Amino acid sequence: MTLSNDDELKAMQEIGRICAETLEAMSKAIEPGITTRELDGIGRAFLEAAGAQSAPETVYDFPGATCISINEEVAHGIPGDRVIRPGDLVNIDVSAHKNGYFADTGASFAVPPVTRAVEKLCRDGRRAMWAGLRQVAPGRLLAGIGQAVGAFAKKNGYTLVRNLASHGVGLSLHEEPTEIATWPDASDRRIITEGLVFTVEPFLSLGATLAENVEDDPWTLYSEPRALTVQYEHTVVATRNGPLVLTMPGH
Repeated sequence: MTLSNDDELKAMQEIGRICAETLEAMSKAIEPGITTRELDGIGRAFLEAAGAQSAPETVYDFPGATCISINEEVAHGIPGDRVIRPGDLVNIDVSAHKNGYFADTGASFAVPPVTRAVEKLCRDGRRAMWAGLRQVAPGRLLAGIGQAVGAFAKKNGYTLVRNLASHGVGLSLHEEPTEIATWPDASDRRIITEGLVFTVEPFLSLGATLAENVEDDPWTLYSEPRALTVQYEHTVVATRNGPLVLTMPGH
């Protein structure tokens, strides 16, 4: 969506904050022994208490309030009986709506003991996201986001998953502009306009370039080739002062 007044901005800030604080509450509950279903239940309760609803559940009939993906899983992991163990890499993706407005956020968390490579991957995943976010301003190319993320990944020896893109959000979970690459794509000439709301969500990996489904599970996406991958995501609005991140706790 493109914001046109302060009421829309306030509504987006509210659902953005709810998503951010849900993610934060879930991240604090990650520990060895908890199941992904139990973790999802914490997210569901937080959303409901804030008067919000899970977007994947209501829009796509996803079997969970949030997406929880572990290790070789890249995205859209279904909450269930899987037990989180020491050394796991856990990604949580929270998207929700309230009063007709949608926001989307996500992050990856390493469960101790953490190897130096995974610790660095998580740190650099956030850095890659911010490299993209810093390109958000009216009049710039959307493709500048992917160019910046791509330059960061190349410089630091990572690969990027190239079939999971950022997207417009606001009045629905996925809307125009669709397929915003978080990897270099010189063919995209679309311009960022003032007030445009969308996600920035690169998938930084230790070797994967694609995400794929496997048999018997239409939801969960796995790294291809199999490699640890992190995703960090914010919902952002393009303003004259640069990127205004909507999915920050307490904002």
